[in-house]
Amino acid sequence: MEDQDEPVNIHEFQELAKKALPKMFYDYYNGGADDEYTLKENIQAFQRILLRPRVLVDVSKIDMSTKLLGYDLSSPIIVAPTGMHQFAHPDGEVATARAAAACNTLMVLSFSSNRKIEDVASSCNALRFYQLYVYKRRDVSETLVRRAEKYGFKAIVLTVDTPKLGRREKDIKNKLIIPNLSNLEGLLSVDIDSPGGSDLEKFAYETLDPSLSWKDVEWLKSITSLPILLKGIVTVEDALKAVQIGVSGIVVSNHGARQLDYTPATISALQEVVHAVSGSVPVLLDGGIRRGTDVFKALALGATAVLVGRPILYGLAAKGEKGVKRVIEILKNELELTMALSGTPSIKDVMRSHVQTEGDRLRSLL
Repeated sequence: MEDQDEPVNIHEFQELAKKALPKMFYDYYNGGADDEYTLKENIQAFQRILLRPRVLVDVSKIDMSTKLLGYDLSSPIIVAPTGMHQFAHPDGEVATARAAAACNTLMVLSFSSNRKIEDVASSCNALRFYQLYVYKRRDVSETLVRRAEKYGFKAIVLTVDTPKLGRREKDIKNKLIIPNLSNLEGLLSVDIDSPGGSDLEKFAYETLDPSLSWKDVEWLKSITSLPILLKGIVTVEDALKAVQIGVSGIVVSNHGARQLDYTPATISALQEVVHAVSGSVPVLLDGGIRRGTDVFKALALGATAVLVGRPILYGLAAKGEKGVKRVIEILKNELELTMALSGTPSIKDVMRSHVQTEGDRLRSLL
């Protein structure tokens, strides 16, 4: 019998995290840019998509396994790169990595992790990718890539939507402090004091490169043999350029609605990107995943896999490594049940016809 106090869904984990965390840290994890329109829309857009289940299908065995870049995944659920896990728990990204490994789940480690690349790599044996920014000082980015290669990370996820940091008003009001970013020790100073607002905003202004362009993707390709995925694409135009330049994958992402407000919800942008690349590279999605049904909807609209960010942090803040493990298990269990009740025994059985979008409903009225 389950503990009555044990959270049964992601929303309940969020409530526990809110109680556990200081306001500054909760707002950092949970906040978005400007009016937070896109922050709300990332979730609400999923809620406007309906499921079209098939019945009388043998679903006695459900297979959630899939492949990404040739690697076997136990499910299409991936731990997204999110920063500063020690805000949530003293073990930080090491706890998250262990939980992901216990669930046989791919983790993408953030450049802004509190724990070193080496610490995360040695904490457990698991498949991991590394998320990167291109700094004004290219040698810093190159050093991080070399370390990721050396410690067995299998791909680089380059964030391309942050030439400058979005305006996160909660962080400015809270005067967000930056803790130690271990991976940047000896490379970049994070000893920044911004009395008028967010330390993170000042750090980003001093280090991120606003001249970042497609030629820098070419540069990154020239210094590593690892596959490169571009994270932060929401349009056909950029998806086509990404394929043309030879990247290995695309993550449809609006940075958790933390960069430019009034961009489309990622689930709303997914289908056009999928159509644009026509199967030439895998298309992943992050932003707004709170239920297994959300994962299913993304798969039906063409995603190879989804990345889950804030729910992982809620689990970590509420119950540490055990909480992260439980969050992943909840999403996996919900996806498995959704697949069974939709008549889809395997991931390859999930089709576009299993969902009805707002556009579908409008077209049906014409």
